[in-house]
Amino acid sequence: MTMIKSEAITSLYSDAAFITIDGESIVVTDINGKAISVDTDAVTAKEAELETANKLDELRRVRNQLLSETDHWVLSDTADVTSAQTTYRQALRDITTSATSLDDVTWPTKP
Repeated sequence: MTMIKSEAITSLYSDAAFITIDGESIVVTDINGKAISVDTDAVTAKEAELETANKLDELRRVRNQLLSETDHWVLSDTADVTSAQTTYRQALRDITTSATSLDDVTWPTKP
């Protein structure tokens, strides 16, 4: 969580050079040691945004791996792609319309 909080602070405060997080206490200073006032609500919102993006990225990585495992179905000069194979690959490409993370995904059945 601290890593995401640091990333959130860095993305919100471009002058942030040093970030100290101790529980709920956050101290942010610039390169000269000058304190930067931090809006904790903005940081919390940015953390949620980054967590959502990270979960979606993880989902896409797994989806892309599954697609690459079936690339030979469509890339071979002699391949006879079945309707089931095409449907499966399309369902994988469309997975982010129905899922936002690996926690809520229902993977299509590989033919």
